[in-house]
Amino acid sequence: MALTILWGVAFVVVKDALGHGDPFTFLALRFGVGAAVLSAMARRRMFEPSHLRRGTVLGVFLFAGFAFQTVGLATTTPSRSAFITGLYVLFVPLVLLVLFRRVPRVSSLLGVVLSAVGLYFLTRPEVGSTEGLSRGDGLTLAGAMAYAVHVVLTERYAPKEGVVALVAVQLWVVSLGAVLFLPFVEARVAWTPAFVGAVLFCGVMASAVAIGLQTWAQARTSAVRAVIIYSLEAVFTAVASVALGYETLGVREWVGGSLIVLSVLVSELSAAVWDWRRARQETQA
Repeated sequence: MALTILWGVAFVVVKDALGHGDPFTFLALRFGVGAAVLSAMARRRMFEPSHLRRGTVLGVFLFAGFAFQTVGLATTTPSRSAFITGLYVLFVPLVLLVLFRRVPRVSSLLGVVLSAVGLYFLTRPEVGSTEGLSRGDGLTLAGAMAYAVHVVLTERYAPKEGVVALVAVQLWVVSLGAVLFLPFVEARVAWTPAFVGAVLFCGVMASAVAIGLQTWAQARTSAVRAVIIYSLEAVFTAVASVALGYETLGVREWVGGSLIVLSVLVSELSAAVWDWRRARQETQA
């Protein structure tokens, strides 16, 4: 629950920060701060071959997710970004099927249908408008796909010990990836208190602490069960965005977002109930 609150608030903080700096400079600074904090804690352990190898793979997908999401956030709203990012919960079963041949349950497929309807309500144009799925929405969707791969691989790679070292390597990979993109974008930074505060908050709390907790938790549970909780991120983002006056959500946005959250609950919670009932029947037999 704490993770989703941190990530939900981070959407709004990042949206504000992008008014003072470009996405890749922000990412480089944010993850550089987080990496430095965890490196001071991990020390030599982050240079172990297994941590370097696995952390690099995870870091590539984490960078793709944050890069698409952050660039997309510049041209969409925090709540839309959060709701669309929440679709990675439904991509997880599909990634498991492609990479590890785990067949999605019927409940997961029903969740995909509900999420598609929710996405339509969330992004369809108003009457008389020519706009629909914006460029920012499309980039955010690509980021959601990258996050799904990251979650699945984290389940396989996360150790019960040495989590800090593994996450430190990931954060350095993301920071370095952002630096490599700087020559190809228009870099800009206004060193305002809001921008510096966003870098520190997102670097320490929403990156080092949150991703560290995520990795620790996924070493002790499955990817599918973990993302049930992650789905609440979109709700906290919408609440924070509206409360701080960044946007006003209409009925259409709330219906679309609610359907996406409902799709997650239908997809994952029904599967958990089914497992519980089957286990109970086997015990009674």
